[in-house]
Amino acid sequence: MPAGGGASLPGINNKEDGSMSVGNRIVKRQRCVDKETVAAFAKLPVANVSDAMARVFAGGPNLRPMHRDGVLAGPALTVRSRPGDNLMLHKAIDMAVPGDVIVCDAGGDLTNALMGELMLAHAIKRGVAGFVLYGAIRDVDAFRETNLPTYAAGITHRGPYKNGPGEINTPISLNGMVIEPGDLVLGDSDGVLSVPYAMLAEILAATQAKQSAEDQQMAAIHAGTTDRSWVDRALEAAGCQMQK
Repeated sequence: MPAGGGASLPGINNKEDGSMSVGNRIVKRQRCVDKETVAAFAKLPVANVSDAMARVFAGGPNLRPMHRDGVLAGPALTVRSRPGDNLMLHKAIDMAVPGDVIVCDAGGDLTNALMGELMLAHAIKRGVAGFVLYGAIRDVDAFRETNLPTYAAGITHRGPYKNGPGEINTPISLNGMVIEPGDLVLGDSDGVLSVPYAMLAEILAATQAKQSAEDQQMAAIHAGTTDRSWVDRALEAAGCQMQK
């Protein structure tokens, strides 16, 4: 039987030798960002983390917050789902441990919602820290009321199917940003970002240094001592003609 049950589908089911086939499998997460690192990143703006990663990593501008406010931070529990189908997303909620962020690549399709109020309530009961859904949700008022950090690509009243296939805890990609199981997922009002597990210490140190520099710059702005000469130097370097 395929993971999650259902009728056999050619080409995607578990093989006769017991091994798993690509496209219909549930894998055990092998490593996970620790709670201390999650807490340290949660204090930092996503924009500064993005700057520390050369501004080339992003989940895409269409992943927008569906909750009122607050920060999303936690290890990724990844889901790959057929567009409009939430069977694997249901299983991921059942598998999640407190603090997990469930990240689902459903192809960005907005025809059918991946989850709504009932799944949200179950996730909250399970201690899920939040969701990043490359697809749609419904019952949006419940997301705003509960305020569980949730990012999605859109909203629709049309419900999902529950047939599979899909994958849990395999690498996924949202608008070109690769997310592996256990990577750090961050979100605030500016959007969503993932930090690779192997780069956590490096990116944390770089982001903290940038935050410190910005704090000093803000203090200089309030004191009226900020140096703005760099603007004219940049314009001159760009060949801009300025009347004196």
